[in-house]
Amino acid sequence: MSLPDHQKGTQLPTLEIPVDRTTIVAAAIASQDFEDVHHDPGKAQERGTPDIFMSINSTNGFVDRYITDWAGPGSRITRVALRLGVPMFAGDTLTMAGEVVDDTDGATIKITGSNSRGVHVSGQVQVVEYNGGPV
Repeated sequence: MSLPDHQKGTQLPTLEIPVDRTTIVAAAIASQDFEDVHHDPGKAQERGTPDIFMSINSTNGFVDRYITDWAGPGSRITRVALRLGVPMFAGDTLTMAGEVVDDTDGATIKITGSNSRGVHVSGQVQVVEYNGGPV
C-alpha cells in the first residue's frame, strides 16, 4: 500500500468530530489519563474552568486518527510535534484541517484542530509508507 497522491500544498479533507462528555471521559480513560479535570465537573470548576476538558493524550489520538484516516492502513506516523491552544469542552466540535508542507520521505503535514473559540491544537506530523517489519 502507498500513501495517497500528494505533493507540497495538498490540502487534506477536513474532519469534524463532535465532542461530548462521553468522548472526553472515554478518551481520557483509554489513554490512562486519570486527572480529575477530565471527568469531574466540580474539580474542573475548582481549577477555574467551566467544565471538564479534553486531555493532551486524547487530542494526540484524534490528530493521529485524522492523519491515518487520510494516509490509509499502509502508513506509519514517524513524528508528531503538537502545541495546545484553547481548551476543548463538552459540546465543542473539533474541526481538523491539514496541508502537506513537505513531500520528501513520505509527507509532513501541518495540522490545525479548531473549535468555536479558536485553535485547540496545531503542529506537524510526518507519515511514511509502511512496508512491514518491526515498528
